[in-house]
Amino acid sequence: MSQMHGTTIIGIHKDGHSSICGDGQVTLGDTVVKSTAIKIRRLFDSKVVAGFAGATSDAFSLFEKLEEKLKSNKGNLRKSAVELAKEWRSDRYLRRLEAMLIAADKSGIILITGVGDVLEPDDGMIAIGSGGNYALSAARALARNTKLSSHDIAIQSILIASEICIYTNSNYVIEEV
Repeated sequence: MSQMHGTTIIGIHKDGHSSICGDGQVTLGDTVVKSTAIKIRRLFDSKVVAGFAGATSDAFSLFEKLEEKLKSNKGNLRKSAVELAKEWRSDRYLRRLEAMLIAADKSGIILITGVGDVLEPDDGMIAIGSGGNYALSAARALARNTKLSSHDIAIQSILIASEICIYTNSNYVIEEV
């Protein structure tokens, strides 16, 4: 069976606002099977936004786990992310999950992986998925050369990535906190 591809997620934290934007394309081999997938979710009473790259069912499991950690840590995203990464790496079931998450609140943005990584980017920008490097490059150029908001940079970055990456489209969803 061919492998599913097709996610570009970009997270931008700028001027006290965090935005996560994701495209809608999912491909199986060389065929687009869905062009309007939603890969961004609001968590913890809409105070946190998160986006995923990877297997959809795995990502939903991770969203639920992150929500649990946020509730038990009173919304502290950094502490919740570290606890999720530790559990993800050590739990027999969770360590088989194939996904990556970007999560953000008003104070910043974090990448969480199944190998135990919890990374906060130096420049407030991070991207994952097949078109992630294209979107991140576009975001950095826009941030350095324009006065666009995090919201607008995220959207433009996805649109630019969609012009380059065959696994990325211009049907985007964006959430901001």
